[in-house]
Amino acid sequence: MYLLMNQRFLALIPARYASTRFPGKPLAVLDGKPIIQHVYERVRKVFDHVYVATDDQRIADEVARFGGKFVMTGTHHKSGTDRCYEALCSLGEENFDVVVNIQGDEPFIAASQLECIKQQFENPQTDIATLVKPFAAGASFDELNNPNSPKVVIGNDGQALYFSRSVIPYLRGIDPAEWSQHHIYYKHIGLYAYRSVVLRLITAMPQGSLEIAESLEQLRWLQAGLHIQTAVTETETIGIDTPEDLERAQAFLAAHKQDAEK
Repeated sequence: MYLLMNQRFLALIPARYASTRFPGKPLAVLDGKPIIQHVYERVRKVFDHVYVATDDQRIADEVARFGGKFVMTGTHHKSGTDRCYEALCSLGEENFDVVVNIQGDEPFIAASQLECIKQQFENPQTDIATLVKPFAAGASFDELNNPNSPKVVIGNDGQALYFSRSVIPYLRGIDPAEWSQHHIYYKHIGLYAYRSVVLRLITAMPQGSLEIAESLEQLRWLQAGLHIQTAVTETETIGIDTPEDLERAQAFLAAHKQDAEK
């Protein structure tokens, strides 16, 4: 078993200014602070080495203003994973064993979730770690069938077997309206951590047929035979993708401020 104390973690928060649905999202203000500051401060409670990886000087300036660290990256990246690898290279791949990729639009990311994903690297077989959350036992079929909420099938040891926008597994002989009452379905929570050597490997991989089919980058890694270890979280976070999400987050924060700070 690997000792976590001997592993050097780098926490990266990819943040772009350009967004089709919500331009300037990282700098949008939530409860008096920009979203990116909320994320940074929460991550900093768990990791010593935290950087915002951005392609925009406005975001970099704001991070510097609140006392955070940043690393500039190119504008050409197609995913946060690619941006994280450029940031790792800039900071020195040899200086870190594991890279944690935290979404810059998750202002309610919980310390317990970050600790949980960190612990997955006690297993030397883990190449990549991510989080999953059970759907409620009374979840409707429409909730399960939402293609924007990828599902995960996991093995007995927590290893991811497959990710899909479809509902998996199919429960033969049972009314789909009752599926969630007969099986525990897991939704994927988009928080990743990778061993540094694995991050270099996956960013050089060409897309595979499964990724192209489902538009899920983690299928490229599974198809290549990498071990993706999952951990279960019961914490529900609110990602900010649109101005309407920001309004809901503000209402959530007002109603649950004490819980949100735990």
